[in-house]
Amino acid sequence: MGFLQVLAATVGGYVLGAVYYMTLSKPWLAATGLPLGPNGRPVGGDNGVRPFIIGFICTLLVAGMMRHIFTMSALDTPIEGVMGGFGIGAFLISPWLVLCYGYSMRKTALMVIDAGYAILGCTLMGLILTLF
Repeated sequence: MGFLQVLAATVGGYVLGAVYYMTLSKPWLAATGLPLGPNGRPVGGDNGVRPFIIGFICTLLVAGMMRHIFTMSALDTPIEGVMGGFGIGAFLISPWLVLCYGYSMRKTALMVIDAGYAILGCTLMGLILTLF
C-alpha cells in the first residue's frame, strides 16, 4: 500500500505543479531573467520531455521521503498530513530554495513563485499520503 500512496501523492503534486506553473508562466518566465525568443519561450531551452521526466522523478523522491517521515513520526490523519506537508514545504524546502536563489542573485519573484509551489505541493502530497 505504501507504494500506491507515494505514487498517488507524486501524481497529485505533479499535476498541481503543471496547473500552478501554467497559471504563473508569464511572471515565472519574467522572474527567471532568461532571454525569450519570438515564440515567448526561453532561447536554447530543452523542448523535449527531459525536464518533465526529471520533475516527475524529483516529485517521486519528495513524496517517498515524506511518507518515510510521516511513518516515522506517526502522522496518519489528513489534518496531520496537511500540517506535516505544509511544514516540510514551508520550513525545509522553501528556505533552501531561497538560500540558493539568494546566493545566485535570483529575483525575489522567482523565490516566491517557486517556494509557493513547494509549499502547496507538499501540503497536497501530505494530504494524499494520509487519505488511505
